[in-house]
Amino acid sequence: MKYLQSGGFQHQPLMRLTLAFSLLLLLGLWLTNWAMFLSRMSLTPSSVAAYYLGSEEDFRNPKTAAALLETTHMHLPIMAVVLLLLTHLLIFAPYSDKAKAFFVSASFLSALSNEGAGWLVRFVHPGFAWLKLLSFLCLQGMLAFLLLALAIFLSSGGDPSPHRSPHPH
Repeated sequence: MKYLQSGGFQHQPLMRLTLAFSLLLLLGLWLTNWAMFLSRMSLTPSSVAAYYLGSEEDFRNPKTAAALLETTHMHLPIMAVVLLLLTHLLIFAPYSDKAKAFFVSASFLSALSNEGAGWLVRFVHPGFAWLKLLSFLCLQGMLAFLLLALAIFLSSGGDPSPHRSPHPH
């Protein structure tokens, strides 16, 4: 991480290669998040509620606690690592500390809310389908922003300061 902090990683081709491939794979994660969500439900509260509560007309059973637990068990550590990586890299980008704190908080809170909302729809009230939709859209928006910020950061040579000259005089 010292290469990111000092902006010197632009002279480390393997670091840039690693970050570029990470960006590519995480872009795939972002795209498959959309594909999986939209293959199971639409962007309406009724379809979200039907997914978790089951639907007689679609011959779909309600999600069981065991099924939700299995999904949550896998999503929590994966999202923790993905968001740790992306938000850690964001710390070195040229944003104010206030903006960075917002992006970090919004990313993690939307991921937690996205996980919890399915449980709330299934076991508390179908009205939480709005929370599930909002959480999913916020999480996807934050992931898109973080991926774009990383791509811009990489393409700019990784200079954490927009005012610093890339070549010392």
